[in-house]
Amino acid sequence: MTSQGTVDVLTFNLNNPGLERAERQLAYLAARPEPVLVLTETADSAGCALLEGRFGEAGYSVTFPKPERGERGVMIVSRLATRPGPAAVGYLPHRAVSVTVDTAKGPLDVIGLYVPSRDATEVKKERKRRFLEECRYALPSGLASSRIVLGDFNVLEPGHKPKYKFFQRFEYDFYDWFAKAGYVDAFRSLHPEALEYSWVGRTGDGYRYDHAHVSASLAALMRGCLYVHGPRTMSDRLTDHSALAVQLAVAPTGLLPVTDPTGADDSAPALF
Repeated sequence: MTSQGTVDVLTFNLNNPGLERAERQLAYLAARPEPVLVLTETADSAGCALLEGRFGEAGYSVTFPKPERGERGVMIVSRLATRPGPAAVGYLPHRAVSVTVDTAKGPLDVIGLYVPSRDATEVKKERKRRFLEECRYALPSGLASSRIVLGDFNVLEPGHKPKYKFFQRFEYDFYDWFAKAGYVDAFRSLHPEALEYSWVGRTGDGYRYDHAHVSASLAALMRGCLYVHGPRTMSDRLTDHSALAVQLAVAPTGLLPVTDPTGADDSAPALF
C-alpha cells in the first residue's frame, strides 16, 4: 500500500500482452505501491481489454483511448480520481494520453507518451519525426503548474553511454526540448552518472528508452526515481522493458475506494 503522504507514478511497457501474460501483469501492477500507472504499448487487444476491464470493475479510474487496428498507445490507471489532462496531440493522439489528479499542493498533470519506434525507412522516420514535432507543440510548458511527462519515448539522451550511430538529431532534439520547456529529467537529476537501461537487445546492448520529466515546481519534491528491472529480468518475464518509478512528496486527495482487481478475495474491504 502506498503512503497517503505521497503521489508516486510508475510507467510500465505492457508489450501488448496476450491474455495469459495480461493476467500476470495485472497481479504485478495491482500489488505495486504507486497510485498512478502509465501503461505503454497498449493495443485494441484482448490482453489490454482484460486490464482495462478488471481495473475498471475494481473501481480504478481508467483512461484508455483505443488505438486503431495495428497501432499502439497508452493507458493510465489510477487509484486517484482523474479528469482529462492538458495534452492534446493531434497526430496519433492515442500515443499521448493525459489526466489530472488532485493533491494537497494543487492539481498534478500526468502525461503518458508512447513514441513510435522506427527502422531505417523514410516512412517510419517521418512518422516518428512528425509525432515528436506534434508533442513539442502540444505538450504544455514545465515552467507553470505541476506535471510529469513519462513513458516509453524511444529516444536516448544525447550523452547516452554507449553512443549509437543510428540515432538522429531530431530524436536527440526531442530529449533536449524538455529542458528548454522547463522540465527536469527525474532520473538523471538524481543519478547524474548512473548507467541504467530500460531495454536490452539480443546482443546485450542497453538503451535508456523509458523516461520521466517533471516540471520545475516538482523537482524539489522528488523523493526518488528508479528503474524497476524485475518485470524484464525475471525468468518468466512480464515485458521486455524495465519499469520506471517516480516518487513525489506530495499528498494525494481524491483517493478512490478500490478493491483487488485480481479477484483474489472479493469479500475484502476496499484498499483505500
